[in-house]
Formats: sequence, structure tokens, C-alpha cells
Amino acid sequence: MSVLTHRAYWRWSAGVQCARLPATMTPLAFTLLTTATTGSYRLGGVLTAVYVAAEMASAVPLARLPDRVGVARGLTGLLLLAAAGFALLTVAASAHAPDAVLLGLVVVPGAAASASSGGFRTLLADVVDDDQLPRAVSLDAVVLECVLVGGPALVALFALAGPLPPLAAMTVAYLLAAALVPRRVGVHHRAEVADDVPPRPLTGCLPWLCCAFTVGLLLSTIEVAPLPLVHRLGAPDPAAPAVIAVLSGASIAGSLLCAWRGKTGDPRLFLAGLAAGGLVLAADLGWPGLVGSLTLIGGCTGPLVAATSVNLQRLLPKNRRSAGFSLSFTVQACGFGLGSLAVGVLPLSLAPLFGVASAAIAAGMLAADTLRRTATPRSSPPN
Repeated sequence: MSVLTHRAYWRWSAGVQCARLPATMTPLAFTLLTTATTGSYRLGGVLTAVYVAAEMASAVPLARLPDRVGVARGLTGLLLLAAAGFALLTVAASAHAPDAVLLGLVVVPGAAASASSGGFRTLLADVVDDDQLPRAVSLDAVVLECVLVGGPALVALFALAGPLPPLAAMTVAYLLAAALVPRRVGVHHRAEVADDVPPRPLTGCLPWLCCAFTVGLLLSTIEVAPLPLVHRLGAPDPAAPAVIAVLSGASIAGSLLCAWRGKTGDPRLFLAGLAAGGLVLAADLGWPGLVGSLTLIGGCTGPLVAATSVNLQRLLPKNRRSAGFSLSFTVQACGFGLGSLAVGVLPLSLAPLFGVASAAIAAGMLAADTLRRTATPRSSPPN
């Protein structure tokens, strides 16, 4: 059955997008809330930082819960806890609770929702067959781009009724995600990694974790710096959104191409594209160089993310997948944070070079892993 006509896949997709939506809404929602209640946006920034820190610190430890009690059951419980956390935060904000109380309450939804991406990604293996997995992951990347844009837009819409409705909307989003968690799935054909086979966290998974880190590192160089990128070319502030538009459009096109082919391709080729795009971006070659680098980086991002996800699926034992995928998303977030830091403290011409170096390292690790596997008997699933 094609993914496009697969009802279980689209139910899964609706659930995972609802779970992702609050994370895209929190920065603007928290800023609007604190500006309305305190007259300053600064507390909103601190709330966002605490929320993200809780997510990153809790992602891998809490992902072990779904692995142990069952992914559907554990994921549903965590999503309901996240919804309760945002509900309490809404009540506290409406009662004008002290700043310290708000900071403490925001930890609850941040931590509870931290394993949702890993849990939903684990359930995808129970929704589609192996041969449909690259297409399913690529389509998910396309929908994710829409969620990234739609989250802040929804906040702006709900904020017309006041600063609290966006928080209530995030509560509802988590409740919908919990209701949409797939619980009954059919039998699908795949090559599973036996639970009693020791995992290869370093030799097998590390190259793919490095790929995830590279994506976050290089994308943040662009997404955090659209203003300086256009200022470098003498363009005004209104030109900055065009940078994100070109990058997102190229990413969507790359993911759609991967979905149409139904194959992930050679990840080393996509890493080479990221490295070349980063070098052109750093070289400051005018508008042609900027547009070309954005197109190349965006076009390679979607297929590389799909290749990383599919290969981690094949390497991780079933009873460790939620934790493994959560680790992957956390590593990518760390890359995004470090890339943002590089933009803040380094000249714009140097910041992309860290992503270039990371891409080269990831490609070398994949090549070394391929040589190692071809030189020894194949006792574990192929990449």
C-alpha cells in the first residue's frame, strides 16, 4: 500500500504533528504572555530557555519509559502529562503567579514531551513496511516544514483573543496527539534487530548521529542569521524572510524527490552537498552564491535526514528505539545550539565552516564504517 493512501500513516502523521506543534509555538507564546503580564519580553526568553533545557535533559532518560512499558502506552502517558503541565501553566498565568512558579511549571511540559519525537518515530516502524519507510520519513519532513511555519502563525491568531489562548491551544494539541497515538497496527514486513543482539552504539550509530549533528549545526547557521546574511549583501531587513523561504523550499523539494523515488540514496553525496553549500555560503559570492548555497543545503537536508532515520531504524534493537531516536533528535538540537552560538560569537564568514567540517567528519565516519563492515563477516543489519 502506498504511503499516500495509507490511513494509519496519516493518523500517525497527524499525531506527531500535534506533538511537535507546541514546541514551535512556545517562543512566541511565552514572549507574548510575559510582555502582556510584566511589560517585558525577557521573562519569555527565560521561559523558552528553561523549556528547551528541560526537553534536552529529559529526552533520552524519559524515552526509556516507552521502551520498557510499551511505546504506545508510555508515549500516551507522557503526552497527557505534557498537556496537564501546560494546563497548570495557563491557570498559574491567569492567576498572575510569581515568575519563579512559572519557571518551575514550564519544566513539566518540556520534560514530559521530550521523548515524543522518539516515541512517534519508533511507532512509525509499526505503521508502514520497510520498503515504504524512506517515503514515509520524507513526507513527514515536508509536513514538518509546514508545522514550523504554522506554529507561530497559530500563536499570532490565538493571541488576538489575549495572551492565554495560545497556552490553552498547546494543551489541546498535546491532548489530540495523545488521542492519535497508534495503538492497533497490522503485521509489517521488516528485518528486525533481535532484542538479545548487543547494539552497536559507537561503531554503528555514531556516524548517523554525526549526520544528525551536522544537519542541526549547518541549518542553524542560516536560520539564526538571515538578517546578517542579507545585510552583508546590502539588502534591507524585509529581504531576510526570503532566505528562510529559499531554504525551506529547497528542503521541501529535496524531501519530495526522496519520497517520489522511495529510496534514501548515498548519504555521503548529501554530506558533500552540505559541505559545498557551506563553503559557498562562507565565501560571500553575492546573491548567486547565497541563493545557490541555500538551494544546495536545503536540497540535501531532507534526503540526509531520511537516510539517517532509516539507517538508525535498522541498527537499533526494537527495545531501545525510543531512546535511540530521542538521542538522535537531541544531538541534532545540540548541533543547532552550537551553530547558533557560532553565529553569535564568530564572523559570518567563519560560522558555516564548522558545519563543513562536521559534514566531512560524518562522511569519513560513514566511509570507515563501510570499509569495516565489508572487511568482516556481516553479523548485523546493513546500513
